[in-house]
Amino acid sequence: MELGIKGKRAIITGGSKGIGFQTAMLLASEGAQVALVARSEGPLKEAAERIAAKTGIEPFIIVADVSVEEEVYSAVAATAERFGGIDILVNNAGTSAAKPFEAVDAAAWSADLDLKLFGAVHFTRAALPFLRQDGGGAIVNVTAIGGKTPSGSSLPTSVSRAAGLALTKAMSKDLAPDGIRVNAVCIGLIRSDQIERMWQAMAPHLTWDEFAADPRHDIPLGRIGRTVEAAKVITFLVSEAASYVTGTSVNIDGGKAAVL
Repeated sequence: MELGIKGKRAIITGGSKGIGFQTAMLLASEGAQVALVARSEGPLKEAAERIAAKTGIEPFIIVADVSVEEEVYSAVAATAERFGGIDILVNNAGTSAAKPFEAVDAAAWSADLDLKLFGAVHFTRAALPFLRQDGGGAIVNVTAIGGKTPSGSSLPTSVSRAAGLALTKAMSKDLAPDGIRVNAVCIGLIRSDQIERMWQAMAPHLTWDEFAADPRHDIPLGRIGRTVEAAKVITFLVSEAASYVTGTSVNIDGGKAAVL
């Protein structure tokens, strides 16, 4: 199946590792130009070198904090100048911050919302003129399954993720007349630095494969997911193969969530 990604211009936040990195790798493999945004230069350079070595595409790297509006606009402007425009935006930056309600102070609420919600808001606002100038494009907001089914002691992250889902749906309606599609993915248990720390804390005596398949995770498909599996869904959603898909969310959780 032809994805129609070759020659597209993409900017990916949180692009130096994990799902963001794997998405950049897949997009570059399909012939897209990719800009990676993250806060640390070292991991960005390493990610760019790995992508270039495998795909022949040299990523554009930008050191920026997505929670700082001025840095967001500078990152988008630099990408548009480098590539001559922007067709794809993947709002992937974020961390997990999960505590009981009373343990979350005002500063923690603000920091989480600034990173996960307003980071996506500012990046989208900054990218809109460039998405519009060439007749449209695609945005994917990377959220978490907890935004649909929050558990106890999941604050503030589940609230930020729920807001991201509402943002996705509302934006999809507002931006559809411009040919801009907006979708979300809801991540479940996917291998990451955080999950590997959980592995070492819970069961350091197990191999990764044994831990990933541990029945205690209660995942119908029987294992923790791989980052590339999430990246493949994101790549599909920003591609021409998904040209009639907007305003939806896709669970990438191995069937664990009780909601569609």
